[in-house]
Amino acid sequence: MNTVAIKSRPRPKLGTKIARQSRREGLIPCVLYGGEDIIHFNTTYNEIRDLVYTPDFKIAEVEVEGKTYRCIIKEVQFHPVKENILHIDFLQLIEGRPVKVELPVHCKGNSPGVRAGGKLIQKMRRVKVKATPENLVEELELDISNLNLGQSIRVRDITVPEGVEILSAPGTPVASVEVPRALRGAAAGEEAVEEGAEEGAEAGEEATAGE
Repeated sequence: MNTVAIKSRPRPKLGTKIARQSRREGLIPCVLYGGEDIIHFNTTYNEIRDLVYTPDFKIAEVEVEGKTYRCIIKEVQFHPVKENILHIDFLQLIEGRPVKVELPVHCKGNSPGVRAGGKLIQKMRRVKVKATPENLVEELELDISNLNLGQSIRVRDITVPEGVEILSAPGTPVASVEVPRALRGAAAGEEAVEEGAEEGAEAGEEATAGE
């Protein structure tokens, strides 16, 4: 499992004014929920950059006053204009207690539709799941080995490890192979040629019958 170690400093004083002061000092106010106590702390952008700005699922190991907490990000608040991080909520992972997270979906296999000239379109890159911390995985796999031109694979087709429950709608398309315009044009041209040949043959038969 991918993990990111985060160093922090405790935040004994709370309130909007204190939080603004922390941001002016280059710190990001954070809160850790889910344990026996709610823990308030500050960290820096460099500490959490690899945790926030990534397509991967990662677990944070936050160190506060010498104690390490395994947790996940629950919410990140961004500035509406500058888009810098204003606040982060973390959820502590406790063995045996289920959590809801979004896991990335990785397509594996060699699609016959792609080999035939189609384009693989992944419409859904993350799915929502529920699992206990000991059953969490980095990603889910979607086998596209039988995905042909014009076909789609849905959430219900994702391979799910034991102990992981998918919460996303089962009928939602995850990946499909689209038929390129060039192939559609070629197919239409072939149909037109075949229709023309058939019409010519029928006309010939009618002329012969008339004689």
